[in-house]
Amino acid sequence: MALVSRPITGCFGTEFEGVDAVSLGDDLLPMLEDRLVLVFRDQNISLADQVRLARLLGEPTPAHPVVPGHPDHPEILELDAQKGGKNARWHTDVTFVATPPAASVLVADHVPEWGGDTQWVDLRSAYENLHPALRGAIDSLRAVHRIAPIAYWGEPFDSALSREDAQKLFDDALRVPPVVHPVVRVHPSTKRPALFVNPGFTSHIADLSRIESDHLLALLFEHSVKPEFTLRHRWAPGDVVMWDNRATMHYAIDDYGTTDRRMRRVTVRGGHTHGPDGFESHVATNPLVAVR
Repeated sequence: MALVSRPITGCFGTEFEGVDAVSLGDDLLPMLEDRLVLVFRDQNISLADQVRLARLLGEPTPAHPVVPGHPDHPEILELDAQKGGKNARWHTDVTFVATPPAASVLVADHVPEWGGDTQWVDLRSAYENLHPALRGAIDSLRAVHRIAPIAYWGEPFDSALSREDAQKLFDDALRVPPVVHPVVRVHPSTKRPALFVNPGFTSHIADLSRIESDHLLALLFEHSVKPEFTLRHRWAPGDVVMWDNRATMHYAIDDYGTTDRRMRRVTVRGGHTHGPDGFESHVATNPLVAVR
């Protein structure tokens, strides 16, 4: 049977029709690295099947550095909107560690009748469409990433969190040290460079003044989310969406009020990030770099 698929945008994303994601086997990872976001409709997979699907991309990680996973499947992070499972902020998953996930696999169990879409950004195209002089200026810069206590769930702070839940997230987050990544990341497989900063977890650019860092990051963030580099997915129950976490960021749109929305995510283990100049990510041990 011929593989039925269609591009979602002019620069990234592919949606498959009538295709079992597992059936793609070894072809799945190269497709993901090329197209960055893959959408599979009507999958309706179990928790165990989701973990098996993620293994086609690599080794699943624990659900999250500070949020516990499913009791029977510790790789699965349950995202229940009624329990604080929202993140209405642009971010790349877990960049506040030295080896962020390589990919994520998200399954929709229950979605609102309206709203609750997710957007992704192609950070390769965002980098490639910067002026050459600006690309040259940022190729050797480094940025500090840290988990933002409580605000991990997005903005505004979600009222579904109790004071005790918020205190635990705050305390746990303080135990995660900040890390330093290149501002531009070279993909380990495709070798294509991409921006690697995000509003969710990037606090500042090392060695720049506050004015320089804040304004440069604001420029890069605003440039990255231009509609030309963005796709928007309208969820249906049973959908599976996977993305290359090394060259994208995403935003879970919080426009559905108190309506039920339940998703589950598995992340795939990644390696250290590398810049065009060979710089490798590491935990920020120098307080003059880490403190802002």
